[in-house]
Amino acid sequence: MPLTDAKVRTVKANSKPIKLADGGGLYLDVRPNGTKLWRYRYRIAGKENVFAIGKYPESSLADARAEHGKARVLVKRGVHPSHNRQVERLSNQTANANTFEAVAKEWVSKKAGSWTPYYQRQVTNFLTADVFPHIGKLPIRSVTAAHLLEIVRRVEARGAVSVALLVRQWSSAIFRYAVATLRADGDPAAALRGAIQRPKVEHHKPLSQEQIKDFMAAVDEYGGYRTTVIALRLMLLTFVRTVELRKAAWAEIDFERAEWRIPAERMKMREPHVVPLSGQAVAMLKELRSYTGGRSMLFPNYRRPKGCMTATTLNRALERMGFNGKGSIGFSAHGFRATASTILNEMGYRSDVIERQLAHADRDKVRASYNHAEYMKERRGMMQDWATYLDSLQSGSNVIPLRR
Repeated sequence: MPLTDAKVRTVKANSKPIKLADGGGLYLDVRPNGTKLWRYRYRIAGKENVFAIGKYPESSLADARAEHGKARVLVKRGVHPSHNRQVERLSNQTANANTFEAVAKEWVSKKAGSWTPYYQRQVTNFLTADVFPHIGKLPIRSVTAAHLLEIVRRVEARGAVSVALLVRQWSSAIFRYAVATLRADGDPAAALRGAIQRPKVEHHKPLSQEQIKDFMAAVDEYGGYRTTVIALRLMLLTFVRTVELRKAAWAEIDFERAEWRIPAERMKMREPHVVPLSGQAVAMLKELRSYTGGRSMLFPNYRRPKGCMTATTLNRALERMGFNGKGSIGFSAHGFRATASTILNEMGYRSDVIERQLAHADRDKVRASYNHAEYMKERRGMMQDWATYLDSLQSGSNVIPLRR
């Protein structure tokens, strides 16, 4: 006769174990100390086995019957319920160890060698702030597209559309890594392509000839630090990326060869880059050396000498001079590159030579290696002509576009 809740609840312990059958091999084992245990007796390959289902009252009669039903299905397939439980427990432990956050951090560490320190900090900071608090503790297999959509829409809602796009992109890469390492079955982030509308790209505005003249006049009258003035001059003369100038070290400058050799780890494309220095750039650097030559960096941070000039220093200077901010032409420090590229192309220089000097990536590695050596003479001449052209603008002499 099947057991009842009342019978299970009221049965008293005896000096010997009591076994109360419920049917189908399920029974309640009442121990002399009063402990009540659910057990399931079954046979596989003619051998009798006992499966421990749980303890009463933590497992009620209904719970025990439900587990008993699952166990009977396994037994019919020739699977021991205890073995299946061990597999499930191990699977759960593995899933708990392979949370989204754990896999993401592992992915970041794998990619760090090919990233700049700035980009690694950017990825880590945004994942930590926007993703981990919501899905970081979940097993990565349990994270769905709905989870990720809620995250990217939350980021989009605060106006950080570009960050939302990056979060989706990084999440997709994390899932692809998890699939490759057998810890996920697919990439739910892939389903979110197009969920966030990409903002219209505003390219950095170049300066016109008249604006270059106005800029150089404003620099000469700037009342800030002389090192900031030199930095702005060098940005115009060399048109490197802002971060490449800010973090420049004196060890990279070769005055004898008139070259600035930027190591690969500081370049966006992770390839070493050579900047031929015009006579005007060398003069600026020699003056700068009298201010910061005793430091390792060309532009040390005045508040934190071990660090470099901050990212906002140059743009703040441009703002004070009226070239950035409200009511201005909207020019930023990165615009020096667009300015040089635009005018040098108009002057007739080969686009390959200009692109190589801008350190833009060449997808053909063999061609890139060849161009690096082949274009150096042209680049050296171009950089000197560019500096001479700037001088002629400032002096007000007749400017004849250079043709090569």
